[in-house]
Amino acid sequence: MKRRLILLGSLVFVASNVVAFLHAWRFTHFSDEGGVHSPNPEQLTTSHKLWVLLTGVRNPKPQNLLEPSFAVQNITIDSPNGPLSAWYARPPAATPRGTVALFHGYTGSKAHLLHEASYFRRLGYAVLLVDQTGNGNSAGTRTTIGYREADDVAAAVQYLRAQKTAASPDSLILYGVSMGAVAIMRAEAELGIKADINILECPYGTMRQTVYNRFHSMHVPAFPLADMLVFWGGVQNGFWAYSLQGEEFARRITTPTLLLWGTADPRVTRAETDAIFANLAGPKQRLDFDGSGHEPYWLKHPEAWQEVVINFLDNHKARTR
Repeated sequence: MKRRLILLGSLVFVASNVVAFLHAWRFTHFSDEGGVHSPNPEQLTTSHKLWVLLTGVRNPKPQNLLEPSFAVQNITIDSPNGPLSAWYARPPAATPRGTVALFHGYTGSKAHLLHEASYFRRLGYAVLLVDQTGNGNSAGTRTTIGYREADDVAAAVQYLRAQKTAASPDSLILYGVSMGAVAIMRAEAELGIKADINILECPYGTMRQTVYNRFHSMHVPAFPLADMLVFWGGVQNGFWAYSLQGEEFARRITTPTLLLWGTADPRVTRAETDAIFANLAGPKQRLDFDGSGHEPYWLKHPEAWQEVVINFLDNHKARTR
């Protein structure tokens, strides 16, 4: 009986790791097949949840399905991850107040931030919208959900600094959503990147917690599969995934930072957001959007989103270099 229990336990352990390995691969590698991404965890039916748990998510490479309503220049930025596709646009005013570089979230693309970019242009800023590695028109099919994307942030900043002219002020704002926000935080904390202002929407506290949150959204037990997924995701992509900790990156961020969060967000908890905000080492401001989930906050709170953004930029513009 004891031998059978040991054998059964070993089979369960091996099978669980095989499932976790497959999940991690599908979660961090986009496919070339068409179609749409698997629905959000909380939108899955019971049968679909079981299928996703057994086979992993459907994860086609994100595409830019929207075109800019303003004139853009298509540019390519060299990154350690491969060439990045980006759109650059000047504001209607002759001389920009500065430049806002925008970085999208997981399974997103630069087209997902066109609304935000349009608003920054109306405020007088030039904008740079970047397809992060593996997304949109950028090279590759892999995502590391913030780790290697920090190299993309660094590459974009270096590109903009190199383009600086007397007619193009060097005031630089970094705007990131979810994965893009964590990439910005790691770029500053570990890669030495320094902007003048950060605007961060719903960055996660730790990679481990964000995976646990996805399991909780499906109303299925997270342990031990969530930890196996985090482990294998890091192994497959050559980094220690447990080191992706926005909460710890925040301790080394001295840039004036605006932190935004939705109170109904199933992906990022209040505790994570509280920890990030408490740890931010520089000037900071936070606004919670009541009833907003893991989504653009201008959808439900357009006036509040615009107001907090413009006020933060105006309050800190005197500190920009």
